[in-house]
Amino acid sequence: MNNLLHRFELSLVTRFPFLKQKKSNLKKSFCGIRFLISVMHKTDVFTDCYCIVILHFFLVHTQESLEDEVSPRNKEQKNSDGSKDFCIKNIHQAAFGRREIEIAELEMPALMILRKAAQGEKPLVGARIVGCTHITAHTAVLMETLSALGAQCRWAACNIYSIQNEVAAALAERGVPVFAWKGESEDDYFWCIDSCVNVEGWEPNLILDDGGDMTHWIYKKYPQLLKNIKGIVEESVTGVHRLHQLYKTGKLCGPAINVNESVIKQKFDNFYFCKESILDGLKRTTDVTLSGKQVLVCGYGEVGKGCCAALKGLRAIVYVTEVDPICALQACMDGFQLARLNEVIEMVDIVITCTGNINVVLREHLEHMKNGCIVCNMGHSNTEIDVTSLMTPELTWRRIRAHVDHIIWPDGKIIVLLAEGRLLNLSCSTVPVYVLSITATTQVLALIELFNAPERGYKQDIYVFPRKMDEFVAALHLQNFDAHLTELTDEQVKYIGVNKNGPFKPSYYR
Repeated sequence: MNNLLHRFELSLVTRFPFLKQKKSNLKKSFCGIRFLISVMHKTDVFTDCYCIVILHFFLVHTQESLEDEVSPRNKEQKNSDGSKDFCIKNIHQAAFGRREIEIAELEMPALMILRKAAQGEKPLVGARIVGCTHITAHTAVLMETLSALGAQCRWAACNIYSIQNEVAAALAERGVPVFAWKGESEDDYFWCIDSCVNVEGWEPNLILDDGGDMTHWIYKKYPQLLKNIKGIVEESVTGVHRLHQLYKTGKLCGPAINVNESVIKQKFDNFYFCKESILDGLKRTTDVTLSGKQVLVCGYGEVGKGCCAALKGLRAIVYVTEVDPICALQACMDGFQLARLNEVIEMVDIVITCTGNINVVLREHLEHMKNGCIVCNMGHSNTEIDVTSLMTPELTWRRIRAHVDHIIWPDGKIIVLLAEGRLLNLSCSTVPVYVLSITATTQVLALIELFNAPERGYKQDIYVFPRKMDEFVAALHLQNFDAHLTELTDEQVKYIGVNKNGPFKPSYYR
């Protein structure tokens, strides 16, 4: 509190020079604040109302500072129903979080349609879903939709920076056991995951994962729970890769649906979401002007395509690295210069990783970057940039603002690292909720499919989201537009060999 009061006092003295002669009288206490207000009164500069506003500002930020010093794991909180089955930053932020969720609901029409359609028949009654995804307003709409469909849910976060504390509070207030707060330590992160699973008298039968941490935690710590798991739904490339590793070793406990490689997620979430959020993330963190900047985008999958399209629109000069000749050819045909990382690393102003792979940008690359180069990640995992190699004595880390670190070399060179190499858009920017509604709807439908599938309907294998359901999700979202689909004639249906109501593309279409 003393440090906070000192900063508060110093900022006012700097802003209002007439207070300098009185500074020695200002005590680092509430008495000092009272004295400060009395001085402002005597100068006739401030009104009573303004003094009250300043004091309120001080008290609010003092309370927030004190809360930051106490880990949520050491605080006892309960919601209005008396439940303590959650661990979040501050339950008193629930009203604010509820307004955030209500705004998101307006941009997630398909989930709201599913809620109304399931008012009578609840297809997830008996489902006990344990989830590890981003804790944001749009995932709150997903969770509350699952609850409306009859499921019991317990939730942790898959990313320590994307968590909206107020949304977590709103969920806890509505009775969802959620364990997450922004800026968790690594120990906190896995404690939260464990708190979702290690519950007396409650065992999950479905997993909704984003990155595979929840799935692997259960395999590692609670293998006895696997016998009841009816299925896993995974939405990230990293998580799907980890599922394939389990499958190859014969350890996959049941069927899994790979939502990440569904056509609708690839063409909408991965592309449009990144196209809209990359610019916001860069500008919120660095205030950078992108026009004329030389930008290197590593990877030209759907995420890379979205980032490149946004950057090109602002007239940035974009280079692309790619290992797949098909994606590489697409980059060239779209007007981007294909290069190797080491060929352009010394000249670019910004480096963005979009591969979903490991060790894409290494210490040797960082050594050759120019002064002031911005480095960030748009792939799911935090493994693309070798941040660990920067934790050495000769380099100085300086926190500039939230999610922005200057890494200072001995010769004074600065590299600007965003979000410590984690997801830039979900850590540092707003998100296009309508696009995320598409992915959330696929997740709900995949969970319904696995839960209601007949015994032995799915084998212990990894399945791609069915094409018919892809088209159903798209049709639900078309209702938000003044859109009118053309219907095939009987002659046309016979000619191309499809059903009149779809699916209109073969299962192998990508």
